[in-house]
Amino acid sequence: TKKSKWPFLRRSTTKGKLQAGTSLSDIEKYLSMMQIQDWRNAEFQKYKDFSLAQFLQDQPLPMGVTSDPQGRKRQEAIWELFTSECVYFLDRLMVLKEVFSATLTNLQQNNCLSEVDSWTLFANLNELCLVSFSFLNNLLRVIKNMLSISQGAGPTLLELLSKVFQESICHCLEKYCLNYSTALLYLHNLMPREDFGSYVKWCERNEQCRRLQLRDLLVAPLQRLTRYPLLLRNIAKRCQMFEESRELQVIAEKVDTSICDLEGKVKWLDNYQKVKQLRDALMWLPVWERDKRAFIPESLKHLLKAVTLDNLISHRSLLHEGKLVLTENTKLIDVYLFLFDEFLLITKIKRTKKRSINSEQNHLRLQQNLELDQLLKEGCTFMVLDQPISLDRLQLKNIDQLNASTSGLPHSFIIMHHNRYQQCIGAFILQAPSESAKREWMAKMEGAVTALLKLDSQQPRVKSTSSWLESSQI
Repeated sequence: TKKSKWPFLRRSTTKGKLQAGTSLSDIEKYLSMMQIQDWRNAEFQKYKDFSLAQFLQDQPLPMGVTSDPQGRKRQEAIWELFTSECVYFLDRLMVLKEVFSATLTNLQQNNCLSEVDSWTLFANLNELCLVSFSFLNNLLRVIKNMLSISQGAGPTLLELLSKVFQESICHCLEKYCLNYSTALLYLHNLMPREDFGSYVKWCERNEQCRRLQLRDLLVAPLQRLTRYPLLLRNIAKRCQMFEESRELQVIAEKVDTSICDLEGKVKWLDNYQKVKQLRDALMWLPVWERDKRAFIPESLKHLLKAVTLDNLISHRSLLHEGKLVLTENTKLIDVYLFLFDEFLLITKIKRTKKRSINSEQNHLRLQQNLELDQLLKEGCTFMVLDQPISLDRLQLKNIDQLNASTSGLPHSFIIMHHNRYQQCIGAFILQAPSESAKREWMAKMEGAVTALLKLDSQQPRVKSTSSWLESSQI
């Protein structure tokens, strides 16, 4: 009886139901009285739509405009970084903060939508706004110093870019991006509510949104992160000094590395959530139920400790999953396969009328495999057939179209399970829904086998219970 640790409950996301003590008319009344604060009063906001030439004409003091075409292109590349950051800050971040986040805070102060978790929806939005605001002010100061519009000590362009991208921008954006999938799921499950829907529609009608929806605004920080390396390399290409160009390339590479690390963390998080869902849905029968020849007296069954699925799959990566058809005697039965990084599970789908107790946890991740998500939502369990097939003991055999047609098994292939002495101890004939699906499954399995054997050759897996190594090459 595990309680959901996530900030929304089923009762708060049910269509048409409002929280006790509030009504739709209350929310509409408070919304009608709200005023959105004006945030477009910063020094840099007037230059958002300016070209570099317009900016220079607007300055009262003489400026050092270079006559060199390459130097002029460098100045324009820096100006593009500045104006695009202005658009990102004023038209995306601040709209999210002042129109959506601040409105939600005001409603919650009036006991409306009080159970909606602002952090899950907007994450560290305030931190992003502060970092971007500081970056814009400092970048504008650097530009003015560079063009001799203003005098005074300040950081150089390289010092500023190196500092902000190493210490603040990438770190804050990574924190936001890791929460993005959860925010989308949270938004998706809150939208059917009339009270929350009324709040979102009121915000989206504000002229500052420029017809953008909340979903469009939430993705802006992700899009901005991927654009930074392009803008930095654009400046580096136009630098006349080799040292400056090389330093800018290094900064761009650091941002690229941060993006790659973020992608890896997102994949790890998604895999962790998938495995967490499967942990309670996988069923592994004890040996006396799997093998009818095994006789174990009731008084001795406690000695045969059942495998704990926590230990089995918790630290594994789920590479591929899907439904296939297994040929068993003269019957065709539906099975569901889970390909992990070390083994393959072939399971039978067991349907129950009882709704899954973890149905609410199905919303932890995006619906990337609708078939599996639907099965979990219906409360299905997956009964493991026989035992996991270690990938270094797995061999694939393709059934060509001629033999497949003769045997009446189109799009089929065979999985052979070998023991450590290379004896075949199990064979499974599996049928895919199409030829392309069969090729995909075989490619995924062959790739996983190759990766595991390569890893084993570099760093053999040591058994936790003893110091000896088991070899599949005997």
